[in-house]
Amino acid sequence: MATIENSRMPLGERLRHNALFRLAVMGSCLMVWLVGFRGLAIPALRGMGEPGTVIGDGARLFGAAIYVAGALLLYCVLVRKVERREPVELAQRPGATLGSLGFGIGLALCCTVIGVMWLAGAARPVGFGDGSRLVAQFTAAMMAAVGEELLFRGILFRILEQAMGTARALIASALFFGLAHIVNPDATLASALVIAIESGVMLGLAFVATRNLWFPIGIHLAWNFAQGGIFGATGSAGSPSLVKLAFAGPDWVTGGPTGTDMSAITVTFCLVLAVTFAILARNRNHWAPARLKLRLG
Repeated sequence: MATIENSRMPLGERLRHNALFRLAVMGSCLMVWLVGFRGLAIPALRGMGEPGTVIGDGARLFGAAIYVAGALLLYCVLVRKVERREPVELAQRPGATLGSLGFGIGLALCCTVIGVMWLAGAARPVGFGDGSRLVAQFTAAMMAAVGEELLFRGILFRILEQAMGTARALIASALFFGLAHIVNPDATLASALVIAIESGVMLGLAFVATRNLWFPIGIHLAWNFAQGGIFGATGSAGSPSLVKLAFAGPDWVTGGPTGTDMSAITVTFCLVLAVTFAILARNRNHWAPARLKLRLG
């Protein structure tokens, strides 16, 4: 009976209920905005002035605000038009509280990693920067956090979870998230896999535990900003930062050329957070069982 009813449904309606169709349409539309705006508009805005100047920082803040607002608006439109529901995962209540909490957790995570490296003799402060690039670092971190969380957790993970269950969706979305970072300077397949394990899984579980995207966005934003803007611990190329650090020791401790993302210390603390979020998700009955269905309700 269900098969007969499905065959009588209009093609557009049948496609709307298909997980692969939703992924293709929603993912490609969001990527066009994220890649297009970042590739065309952001370089032009950055060319208006140097970081640390009123015009330069103003242009960067304006560009980041348009980028983020456009991505959020497009995501909401796609959810309403394709899935025909309200984007409750972006609800301001309790989103504002969860976003702030996530930011605090991400900041504490980065500071803890650097602190443990300092105690181990693998990192030591050697001075202070001028802070002129803090705005530039923050805007870059904000665009990465919002864009990547909407794409990888809001669309990829969430739709895969409806089709496959939580565990399988976590693995798949984390792998895609790690591979997306293969284009980073000094990145390798190994570093992409580590990012998938430590960040992809942890941020995915942060969403599962709360069912609100502002929580992983806050964690992601704080980690990126603290790592680059405060500590300059992004790899061999480094980045202008508020605090200047000198790293010494084996790569498995410092992270080596690719930055603290590759440090065993970072991996350990991220996995601790991931387990914590997984326990919360289980306790709140947010865990979907394993399954395989392409047709979604």
